[in-house]
Amino acid sequence: MNIAEIAKLAGVSSAAVSRYFNQGYISEEKKEAIRKVVEQTGYRPSMQAQTLRTKKTKLIGVILPRIDSPSISSMMAGILSVSNASGYHLLLTDTQNDPAKELESLSIFNEKQVDGVILIATVFTPGHRKLLKNMAVPVVLIGQSLPGANCVCHDDYHATYDLTRLFLEKGRKNLGFISVLHQDQAAGAERYRGYCDAVKERGAEELTGNYVVSDGFTMDSGFRAAKNLFQRQGRMDGIICATDTLAVGALQYLKSQGILVPDQVWLAGHGDSSLSGVTTPTVTTVHYSYEECGMLAGQMLMELLEKGEQAPKEIRLGCKVVVKGSGGGDTG
Repeated sequence: MNIAEIAKLAGVSSAAVSRYFNQGYISEEKKEAIRKVVEQTGYRPSMQAQTLRTKKTKLIGVILPRIDSPSISSMMAGILSVSNASGYHLLLTDTQNDPAKELESLSIFNEKQVDGVILIATVFTPGHRKLLKNMAVPVVLIGQSLPGANCVCHDDYHATYDLTRLFLEKGRKNLGFISVLHQDQAAGAERYRGYCDAVKERGAEELTGNYVVSDGFTMDSGFRAAKNLFQRQGRMDGIICATDTLAVGALQYLKSQGILVPDQVWLAGHGDSSLSGVTTPTVTTVHYSYEECGMLAGQMLMELLEKGEQAPKEIRLGCKVVVKGSGGGDTG
């Protein structure tokens, strides 16, 4: 079957069939006639032919750090809602938090035909900056801010600043912080900076030394970091963690030591993941609009594909503290 044969069976012109498959305008009557023929014959247009004709693959490359992350899953739901509505398909690559694999994936997508790329970013090495600057297809970053690039990110600094101030105002005086690696500008450096500025404003500069840089994003990382923190600093009455997963790992350590949460130690994470709501006690956290973040990134990329190159744009979303059992709220 080809377009001419579909047109003959439907009683319409070949141009009408072409517009049908390319989402162009045709009357409802012709659209229904073509749809019936397509359904009866099982005809599918050639992707290769469409690509040669339109110069578009209708494919979007998505580079993500780890597929099993709740926040990443929410971002993907937002991206999918836009790509599905726009008739695009996604090609995913999971880099397992390896910056070298991110660079490799960017290069592959730049060479193999995709119309655009969404990068759920972690770190920016000189190699990242150079490659992003020279990409032949439009790129939108999620989760990190980079000057000169199109980005959708959150206000990680104020998220931790507000959370730290809340703990301090509620009487937590010996407050520690468990960070992720600071090469991650958003979850690492910016969240730690928010913690430091909040304790300094309260005249508690000495607390800025009471933090541990975690060796990862897992619960085991949180357990080890909490153990390290207590061995170094001794008695503490509050811990803020850069992620919910780290906070749950820290909670496991505190329970193993017979330390009561929240009676003796308040605990908080970031992300408002489902994990933070199933522990005992539930974990105070910061809510980020991850699905909206993915949706906005998808819309930004669609706009770039439709209108061509534009001045780089950054969208920065807000966030809010969600008080749960581990932070003096409902202990359910």
